[in-house]
Amino acid sequence: MTATYPRLVADIGGTNARFAIERAPYELSDIAVLACADYDSPLSAVRAYLRDHRLTAPRHVAIAIATPITGDRVRMTNCRWDFSIAALKMALKAETLWVLNDFSAQALSITQMPADALDHLGGPERDNPAPTRRANCAVIGAGTGLGVAGLVPDGRGDMVTVGGEGGHVTFSPYDAFERGLLEFSSSEFGGHVSVERLLQGDGLTLMYRFLCAKQGVVAQRQTPAQVSTGALQDNDPIAIEVLSRYCAILGGFCGDVALTLGAVGGLYVSGGIVPRFVEFVRQSDFQQRFEDKGRFAGYLSAIPIYVVKHPQPGLLGAAVALQRHLNAETV
Repeated sequence: MTATYPRLVADIGGTNARFAIERAPYELSDIAVLACADYDSPLSAVRAYLRDHRLTAPRHVAIAIATPITGDRVRMTNCRWDFSIAALKMALKAETLWVLNDFSAQALSITQMPADALDHLGGPERDNPAPTRRANCAVIGAGTGLGVAGLVPDGRGDMVTVGGEGGHVTFSPYDAFERGLLEFSSSEFGGHVSVERLLQGDGLTLMYRFLCAKQGVVAQRQTPAQVSTGALQDNDPIAIEVLSRYCAILGGFCGDVALTLGAVGGLYVSGGIVPRFVEFVRQSDFQQRFEDKGRFAGYLSAIPIYVVKHPQPGLLGAAVALQRHLNAETV
């Protein structure tokens, strides 16, 4: 198959659908964000995007989407969209339609990310922050949810993703404070508390409510943005404690993932939360908790950690996935 340009790539979450045209390898243009709630299906959203930009439907399309891909039928977790991949391909008259999990796309994006889109956070700093392609890496994404993926060498000089639902593992408290937080969270959610509950954006308000209840004060801040603003701008002591604890819990979880995946090649933190306050994270207990794993503290201290600052990692990752799929079809 001849992999011609332009190509259409999309990154679809529970709230927004992002689209771009790729006219040359990994060069994205005509980027647009559409609200999923305004459309009854991905097909109607794609058609609206193409119409608004006066574009014809490209032959090759890749969609990164926020739900597990287990077959032809795709049912989104946080959106009403429910569609068949085969039917969508036919409706678009596409020669290629490749659909993958959105966080797998984010992980793939690291393999083609420019150095200036990766900000050193902890551990040893390399001259080139990109994956070496010779050792396992881990990618953690905290935002609306919590994504976890691995990047492992494929034995042919490239890397492949290891996906999963690691954000839904059970939260493991570190100290008495976090045991109280777990009990408080369990009462709110009726049992199991995943680490995602604490490290997604809403985790900031959850911890804020817990601290306010613990101190016997009324919770004034109602959104994650209000909590982070309280910590970063308003010098609110409760908000500062919340953000500090958030960074510590994130560091501990990243250490767990790095151990699980053997991520000696590096750990990359993406998503919409951490890039907003990187310096705060550097000054927090993030690194201490990352390394505080007993006999493996030295192992973890040698792992470089970077924050992903690329504005559209999902779209870039979709482009990487599409290129790989087209390459495979030409073999």
